[in-house]
Amino acid sequence: MSKLLHLSASPRGPRSESLAIARTFLDTVREVSPELPIEEYDLWDGTLPAFGPPAAAAKMAVFAGEQPQGEAAAAWDAAIATFHRVDAADRYLFSVPMWNAGVPYILKQLIDVISQPGLVFGFDPERGYQGLMRGKRAAVIYTSAVYGPDRGPAFGADFQAPYLEEWLRWAGVDDIETVHFRPNLATADADSGRRLAHERARDVAKRFVA
Repeated sequence: MSKLLHLSASPRGPRSESLAIARTFLDTVREVSPELPIEEYDLWDGTLPAFGPPAAAAKMAVFAGEQPQGEAAAAWDAAIATFHRVDAADRYLFSVPMWNAGVPYILKQLIDVISQPGLVFGFDPERGYQGLMRGKRAAVIYTSAVYGPDRGPAFGADFQAPYLEEWLRWAGVDDIETVHFRPNLATADADSGRRLAHERARDVAKRFVA
């Protein structure tokens, strides 16, 4: 059976715009497809392992065809367990606020932990990378409080959506739908944009489980 995994990169709880839109998305999924299992993964809940020196040593050992040892082996086991938690789903919902023009570091940490050879990607010296997470679908909710594509460089730049979507495609996930809520909260009334974002979330959710 299919499974939907919601990966939340916002630490703001009930004050989070991205999580509010995600709730609309998930409520719609439950209405349209009540039998679909949904798992929530709050990336801030303390279960995401670090990717430090032992994990880096493990990755390079695997690249060299060796077996990680000691601390590196434990770090590798933690990375594999996190990958399996993500890979157990075939549909993903990411809720992603913009931080400093990019994604929150906790989401980058998840990507660094699970992006391992033989798990997320394969590599051939002649053909390069091949994504191994094929046959999956992703929906991404992007929010930003100041940046907007029509606002010019003084209001920031977007390294958020291009980064995450490039990673998804690199990993083999090329069926991607997006919802953007990017009001200029310093000067504009956000209500109309918020309403449109929630409407799009409902529309995307209906297609997502079709």
